Amino acid sequence: MHPAVTVPFRRAVGLLAGMPTGLAGLGWSCVAWPVARSVGGGRARRVTAALVELERTRLATWYDHHCAGDRGGNAYLALRGALGLLGGYLAAAGLFVAVLLLHGGAGKLLSGDPGLIPLEFPGVRLTGSSWAYGLALGLAALALSVAWGAALVTMDCRLADRFAGPHPDRAAERRIAELTASRSGIVRAVDDERRRIERDLHDGVQQRGVALAMLLGRARRTADPALIDEAYAESRLLLDELRDVAWRIYPTELDASGLGAALEEVADRSAVPVTFRHALPARLAPEIETAAYFMVREAITNANKHAGASAITVGLRREGDEAVVTVSDDGRGGADGNGGGLSGLARRVRALDGTFAVDSPPGGPTTVTARLPCA
Repeated sequence: MHPAVTVPFRRAVGLLAGMPTGLAGLGWSCVAWPVARSVGGGRARRVTAALVELERTRLATWYDHHCAGDRGGNAYLALRGALGLLGGYLAAAGLFVAVLLLHGGAGKLLSGDPGLIPLEFPGVRLTGSSWAYGLALGLAALALSVAWGAALVTMDCRLADRFAGPHPDRAAERRIAELTASRSGIVRAVDDERRRIERDLHDGVQQRGVALAMLLGRARRTADPALIDEAYAESRLLLDELRDVAWRIYPTELDASGLGAALEEVADRSAVPVTFRHALPARLAPEIETAAYFMVREAITNANKHAGASAITVGLRREGDEAVVTVSDDGRGGADGNGGGLSGLARRVRALDGTFAVDSPPGGPTTVTARLPCA
């Protein structure tokens, strides 16, 4: 299903699911809790916690709103229940009325029955067809219901953040811990990158430079044209190796032409065919483009080396305030998200307050996903 259709559908399912969960929470907090607390306070608290967790799961599953925290009690369940029941009822009733009006108006239009209806106002008398009134009022009711549903989703998420989210002090502590871990991850990523560059220079460029020097020395002593030709060929290989190392360090195409053009170059170097699905409306911030570029390049490299894949798909799209980058291959799977290359990418993404995930069951397929904030 297309994302433009999937998101409203999931929101609608979440609203419908919120009505029974809201009824359960409201009934528990207002009716059953006072009785259960007097019988067994510990069990009553566990039931409350389970109902709050059920609401968190609903928000995460259907709204993509994660509200993990240490708060949330009967006050939240009561408010959530009232909002879910009243708001859900109004949304469902509005849709029902819209469907009735649209069905009636369309039926009158198709039957050819004008069904004239006079409308009288002070000094004004209007006469219109019943199908026109039905369709107009039905579309208005549908628009109001959709707008109310969107507002209800927003209120639902804000209510959870306010009453069932993390305690402000503990949220700050977690944020400090995340920043500390992110800073350590950046230091490790920089050190790993330096080691990789040193290996590239030592094993590639330096070896070719030594070979070129030896050839030039032999050619100077013997004046053999064949050695001169060989030295010239070696110098060209050395230049190619230098360009390749420079490209692996940072591609100039990324600054000059943007993320799409730089990734096209990565695809050209891939032995496995790469398909791009580029849906970013505009260029991103330089640090976001850099992280996305290295994430895609490393994932494509891994697919070429280890996956045994026959096709790779790269997706670039924007969802709200996030840029979503995915790399999928049809290989054998079993990729380790804690491995050297992927763990380095995870540190780079998390340093930008993004999220990084690897889904690679044995037998495949493998999907690497990064979500990067780009507001």
